[in-house]
Amino acid sequence: MSDERLVPVNGVELCAQTFGRPGGVPLLLIGTSMLAWPDGLCARLAEEGPRLVVRYDLRDTGRSTTADPDAPAYTLRDLVADAAGLLDALELPRAHVAGFGAGGWIAQLLALDHPDRVASLTLIASRAVAPGPADPDLPEHSPAFMKFMMSAPEPDWSDRAAVVEAMVEGARHLAGSAGIDEAAVRERAGRVYDRAPSADRAVQRSNHLGTSFAAMDSRPRWRERLGGIAVPALVVHGEDDPFFPVGNGEALARDIPGAELLVLPGTGQELPRRVWDAVVPAMIRITSG
Repeated sequence: MSDERLVPVNGVELCAQTFGRPGGVPLLLIGTSMLAWPDGLCARLAEEGPRLVVRYDLRDTGRSTTADPDAPAYTLRDLVADAAGLLDALELPRAHVAGFGAGGWIAQLLALDHPDRVASLTLIASRAVAPGPADPDLPEHSPAFMKFMMSAPEPDWSDRAAVVEAMVEGARHLAGSAGIDEAAVRERAGRVYDRAPSADRAVQRSNHLGTSFAAMDSRPRWRERLGGIAVPALVVHGEDDPFFPVGNGEALARDIPGAELLVLPGTGQELPRRVWDAVVPAMIRITSG
């Protein structure tokens, strides 16, 4: 695992980190922040590939450039351009690309708008439409999860312990029936808090919940273009995902020609250690072409 470093891209700095040896087959991991991808998972992907695994913080998360997380002056397409620009800065003409959650939107659009840069596409816990009402065939967030989101008290963002507790509680509601590894979730929550540049409410909220995609211009739609993706594709989805229920992953696998679908029993919107034995071989296989 390399040290984190700030990489100038499109007028901002993105904090990036690599696993594996330079010259290895590149695999770009996109989440809301680099910690969406656990250290151990990145290390296994790098070692078993072998792969040069790259993860990074989006704008307004982690140690990347912070502006106004609650009112982003950039668009979803700017985040796609950031991903392409990061590959340029790292001198990687083409990479296998994986997106988790909202990072899956960036990954899909990178494959559609920069097809020469994407060797394969893995989408984990994602869906084919941006924030807003879903298409009629796509299940919306679960009512129980939305009730929690709307009623959960906002923590004191300057209080590390309070924010960590809020993140652990949020993880419980995002998890599947198998539950959470509380020690691992708590450790990650502390790292998320500590990596933020300040305890300002908007900054900590962005690190806690991710860049405010709901406040971002994500137009135009792209779902109707997914049939044009011509690289190997893998869709991984938790059977119990309350945020993007599994029907969203099933639809992605139908929309992308030849896509493989891997459903994780007892799993929500999460990548816990217990699923790595299923996820890592599938990702190694799809990135071996």
